[in-house]
Amino acid sequence: MDAIARDAVAALPLRRRLPPDDDATRWVSHVIGGRRHRVAQPITFTPYAAARPCSARCAFCSENLRETGAGRAAATLRPRADYFDALRGALAQLRGLPLSYSLSGLETSDDPAWCLSMLDALDAAARDGVPVDERVLYSNGAGFARVHGDTLLEAFSRFGLSWVELSRHHPDPARNQAIMRFRPGEPVAGEAAFAAVARRLRERVPLRLVCLVQRGGIDDADGIAAYLRWAATLGAGTVIFREFSRLDDGYRDNATRRYLDAARVPMPALVEAVLASPLRTALTPVERTAGYYFDNLRLRHRNGFDVVFEASDYARMHARHASGALYKLVFHANGRLCGGWSPERDVLWEAPTP
Repeated sequence: MDAIARDAVAALPLRRRLPPDDDATRWVSHVIGGRRHRVAQPITFTPYAAARPCSARCAFCSENLRETGAGRAAATLRPRADYFDALRGALAQLRGLPLSYSLSGLETSDDPAWCLSMLDALDAAARDGVPVDERVLYSNGAGFARVHGDTLLEAFSRFGLSWVELSRHHPDPARNQAIMRFRPGEPVAGEAAFAAVARRLRERVPLRLVCLVQRGGIDDADGIAAYLRWAATLGAGTVIFREFSRLDDGYRDNATRRYLDAARVPMPALVEAVLASPLRTALTPVERTAGYYFDNLRLRHRNGFDVVFEASDYARMHARHASGALYKLVFHANGRLCGGWSPERDVLWEAPTP
């Protein structure tokens, strides 16, 4: 993968999640909203979580970026009154289309009632003709640390998660709080509560810990090594280190963009530093992955878990979304099924006005 690999890993096997244009086995044709579309395989479907403001206010949060001329942002919407009828209508449009569920947006676990109803709708669709491969949750863990945590844990266990990606950007709770900025009273901000959530999740589903590397957080080889030692105590099967997504010129100069520019840790240099450090003896390179807007390098730690370094590029993402083919499906709180993260662009289907 060009963005990360160097001579030491360039010869590794390459897994192509981005389907070649000329590989007919990696594309399907499907009608959505009365129009036939060319759909990449694999493709994920996200019911964008926006039932309430997020429990964290991460300094780097991409949901706070604003594109010039893009209209209202998904994070500012709240579910319409007939949201779940609309969600079921959108899922009916996808009947017969092979996809995976990717649960993200703001924080999926923050509103238990919304979350449980969303899982019921997705499960029903899978039984009713939507072929579902993977089911993945991206979470900061907040809802699992509250009073309804056990109820959510049972529901996600029944739902059959393929894995959960649990975000934590520094083992030290004070340094992590300076980055994630959980709202007052959120138990998961504390070290013990987060560790308990991670271990309870690990007992039910494969656990992947996610760290966005950044200045003031994990930003060098020593920090990577310390994070891996901590992750091992939680039983993580995979640890993912992500670079801030690279942005194009279409984003406004707001506080989030300025933070991303100032705190960015370039992934190629970080990987080179890790491979030149004592940690190198504990890591065996396994494979590279090329996605439609991300690339990653996977290594195996001698203690049995995977370590992934990942970079992504929003310019590539926007180019794919503008190509006429579908690479991503998002259902927004306003009742629109879209081919991307904007609720006002690439609209494929919209629920009737109640």
